[in-house]
Amino acid sequence: MKIKRKIEIAVISDVHLGTYGCHAKHLLTYLNSIEPKKLILNGDIIDIWQFSKRYFPKPHLKVIKKIIDMASNGVDIIYITGNHDEMLRKFSNTTIGNVSIVDKLVLELNGKKAWFFHGDVFDVSIQNAKWIAKLGGYGYDLLTLLNRLINWYLEKRGKERYSLSKKIKNGVKGAIKYINDYESVISDLAIENGYDYVICGHIHQPKMTYIENKHGKTMYLNSGDWVENFTALEYQFNRWKIYNYNNDKFAPFYLDEDIENLEIKDLIAAITIVEQHKKKE
Repeated sequence: MKIKRKIEIAVISDVHLGTYGCHAKHLLTYLNSIEPKKLILNGDIIDIWQFSKRYFPKPHLKVIKKIIDMASNGVDIIYITGNHDEMLRKFSNTTIGNVSIVDKLVLELNGKKAWFFHGDVFDVSIQNAKWIAKLGGYGYDLLTLLNRLINWYLEKRGKERYSLSKKIKNGVKGAIKYINDYESVISDLAIENGYDYVICGHIHQPKMTYIENKHGKTMYLNSGDWVENFTALEYQFNRWKIYNYNNDKFAPFYLDEDIENLEIKDLIAAITIVEQHKKKE
């Protein structure tokens, strides 16, 4: 029997289902290891920008099926829209069963205010030059595909994995400044509005830190991604932590047997069950 960790809130973002860079199997292992009351999907879960009928493998479908199963089992699923899945913003404030689609979220956690959003609204490159951002997205996808080939070779040789994109981003002064500015702007706004926690994604940089200015302080949290960092945020016992798939695997959780041979028809059936549940309410 598999023992799942019970947690109050789990936050994942930047999964990018439908792209070569997505590590859906890692995410499935993580989702199978937890039993949250709320699962917050903080943007860029499905990469609609780069969606192609030619590439959407079974593990990616299984992630969707797993999330639907969690909803049907009573987990509150809150899908916060991001820039790569911005087409869903036309359905903001829609609820089907236990699944809600929103652009932002505020929760009260043990008397403290938590502000959740994806974070792309603070990205000038997205707002003012979306076509450049999309072009950059395709380049990033090619880079991650190349990186997977390199890591396959390194693992065969018994050597440590290597992240090209992380090395490039962390090695460019402009990128480091951009990340610092992003964190500062978001945190300043959270402090101004009296939020104790500000939780975002978008920049693929997992982080948990207190940021302070002359007006006060807030805890800045970024859930990272499932492309290169394989991280999530967890809230339990009135505390936040960053879950790291590479470091925090407590037990060898595998894919649920009932989704091992998932087909498209099974996914459609699962969605139908959720819709029927909504009608009964």
